[in-house]
Amino acid sequence: MKKLSGILILTILLGLSSCSSVGNLNPLSLLTGNNWVLNSMLGKALDPAKFAGGLPFLNFQEGGKLAGFAGCNNFNGNFNLEGTSLKLDPGAMTRKACPGDGEKDFTSALSQVANFKVNKNKLTLLDGAAKELMSFIPQAKP
Repeated sequence: MKKLSGILILTILLGLSSCSSVGNLNPLSLLTGNNWVLNSMLGKALDPAKFAGGLPFLNFQEGGKLAGFAGCNNFNGNFNLEGTSLKLDPGAMTRKACPGDGEKDFTSALSQVANFKVNKNKLTLLDGAAKELMSFIPQAKP
């Protein structure tokens, strides 16, 4: 019985340590390697008609570089990541005239991002009060 208890305790400890290693992933590795396509804004489903050129996306790159598409214009900027704190700077953006408010709403939300979380292939950008600003899903790979 003592041997069985010892094995059970060891199994539980190994299970807990393997779970904690998932929590210790490098936050940068959670962001990079995908084009993150906009899925919702302010907790509401998207109206694709607001984005004449297609759905916005973000691409986090090594070295704090950020590239993306805002629904009409492309941008290249930077991001600053410290733990789960995240600041986005879209930087230089092309200047095509765009119908509707989708791009303006998207870039406004980008400026409010303070942190993020990633769950089951979903990136959620939050303001400082844990309010969801936008969510993204990885772009399907061909």
